[in-house]
Amino acid sequence: MIPESKTKAKKSENPMRQLRIEKLVINICVGESGDKLIRAGKVLDQLTDQKGVHGKARLTVRTFNIRRNEEISVYTTVRGKKARDILETALKVKEFELKEGNFSETGCFGFGIEEHIDLGIKYDPQIGIYGMDIYCQLTRPGYRVCRRKQQNGRIGTNHRVTKEQAIKWFQDEFDGVVIKKKE
Repeated sequence: MIPESKTKAKKSENPMRQLRIEKLVINICVGESGDKLIRAGKVLDQLTDQKGVHGKARLTVRTFNIRRNEEISVYTTVRGKKARDILETALKVKEFELKEGNFSETGCFGFGIEEHIDLGIKYDPQIGIYGMDIYCQLTRPGYRVCRRKQQNGRIGTNHRVTKEQAIKWFQDEFDGVVIKKKE
């Protein structure tokens, strides 16, 4: 019989168990279409060197003067090394502190930034200042098994990323601090 400490050490050494950043989604919601939305797209382009996609409103909200299918936000998905660099600069703005509620049960986490100039982008008075939401998805190698078209399968419960594992990854990778919820 193998002692429990050795099996845990073997699991942590397995390259298929290592967590990685699958994608980083950056969203700027301005709440209205037109010139303001185009300027928000320029901010996103400066940050990621990618052109943003416009998001539409799902339903009409009369108090905010938003109509259904009106373009109200711009977002982009970043992957690879660029995603890690952007995430690191965004976490510097937050001083590597996140609340426990920022982490989901599926091992993803997200947070908001109030001013884009904190990320190192120069202030342009013609563009203005925009806030943004940043959402990071963590996965393990082999996650594509459930996404592919042919012979797709399921990810086992041991291979899925949990909230606790995502918090531990954040603390180990970025020396981050997770603020616990007060009871």
